[in-house]
Amino acid sequence: MKRISILALAFVTLSASLLTSCEAAKNTNNAQRGAAIGAIGGAIAGGIIGNNAGKGGKGALGAVIGGVVGGVAGGVIGNKMDKQAREIDNAIPGAEVERVGEGIKLTLNENAVRFDTGKSTLTATATANLDKLVKVFNDYPDTNIVIYGYTDSTGSLQINQTLSEQRAASVKNYLSGKGISAARFTTTGMGPADPIATNETPEGRSQNRRVEFAITANQKMIQDAEQEAKK
Repeated sequence: MKRISILALAFVTLSASLLTSCEAAKNTNNAQRGAAIGAIGGAIAGGIIGNNAGKGGKGALGAVIGGVVGGVAGGVIGNKMDKQAREIDNAIPGAEVERVGEGIKLTLNENAVRFDTGKSTLTATATANLDKLVKVFNDYPDTNIVIYGYTDSTGSLQINQTLSEQRAASVKNYLSGKGISAARFTTTGMGPADPIATNETPEGRSQNRRVEFAITANQKMIQDAEQEAKK
């Protein structure tokens, strides 16, 4: 999370420096400067992040990038996502939390949500860590959450596809059972796609049996941000 956050901040800082050094920028108001900074920073970051999205554009990273609003409203949303990302990071130290654009990519790997080979049942460790997410998700109700289930390469593609869908559904059902609105969730099975570790070892396969979340602003958050940007 820190690497991506620092990278994004560098782009915005550079953009701000370029704009504020121009005489024309001195005659604009804060909203105009913010929109311009957001547009430049977003364009630069979007290009680089977009190149990296090619490997897994259908997964959580692609979903987060696809939810970009941009401008001052995008900055407002980004600030809220920064806070949420920090809270998730503090709640589950073993999870991989990445702030990308105006959203969050969250990976619950073997340190957070573990699945046994061929199973979609949540273990005691998995439910304990999901419990830590409940408060954060409830504190930020104006977000859409896509849950991606993954498998290792053991077994056929058809079996793994079904299994990955079941794993994503298990997480959704558990979180919904804890009082989070089911309407906020979408689930997708990714099978053995986009492995994050080798499938040649038990340790690597364990890491690949994971769940990822794409957290983006819902329509209410976007509308609220647009109203705040006009002030």
